[in-house]
Amino acid sequence: MNLLLLGPEDFRSAQLARIDGRRYRHLVEVLRAEPGRALRVGLLGGLLGEARVVAQTSEYIDLAVQLSETPPPPASITLLLALPRPKALRRIVQGITACGIKRLVLFNTARVDKSYWQSPLLEPAALHQQLLLGLEQARDTLLPEVLLRPRFRPFVEDDLPGLSANCLRIVAHPDSALPCPCNIAAPVTLAIGPEGGFIPFEIELLESQDFQAVHLGPRALRVETVVPALLGRLLKL
Repeated sequence: MNLLLLGPEDFRSAQLARIDGRRYRHLVEVLRAEPGRALRVGLLGGLLGEARVVAQTSEYIDLAVQLSETPPPPASITLLLALPRPKALRRIVQGITACGIKRLVLFNTARVDKSYWQSPLLEPAALHQQLLLGLEQARDTLLPEVLLRPRFRPFVEDDLPGLSANCLRIVAHPDSALPCPCNIAAPVTLAIGPEGGFIPFEIELLESQDFQAVHLGPRALRVETVVPALLGRLLKL
């Protein structure tokens, strides 16, 4: 935990917060927090700052909180991701949140296993927990928006034009002749398919919405490898 995230419900007064549960255990067992210790904190959806431990019991820690810093700027990428295996989804959601992605769309394709849509990880509370872990890692406070789109064609034809308006539109596809561009300053909408890739019909439908197919080279990579590789290539650092 590189940042202790606070919610409005944690505050007992304007500058005094009380922490218990998972965060309390992390503070005590990992960070070895004790009275007088300074911690990096952030208000979910708000500012960053510093807190000092002012009281500690066996169940909670009280913090004196000062918030004054703005969170890091968001990445200008909307990520469209074919729903991955549940085991990979947890890592990917945390990773893209840490990279500053503020809109993630999980969508269906022909090669997405139908059982993936029944995963408990797609429950709002479970997704929220993974997003919080990503924010804690990156010292950020602004939650991404996560959209679920279980029907491919209606998503591409009805929703995608609005989601990708005024963006460079890119779809990762290993059979493309064009390499992925680098360090893009303009907003980007990036589509990444499942482990087996998009089928031809899906690529054609995306191209009809002005998506340009690009590749990362000759190697076949897992989705959890492709996502950070593409984000690192596209983001202008």
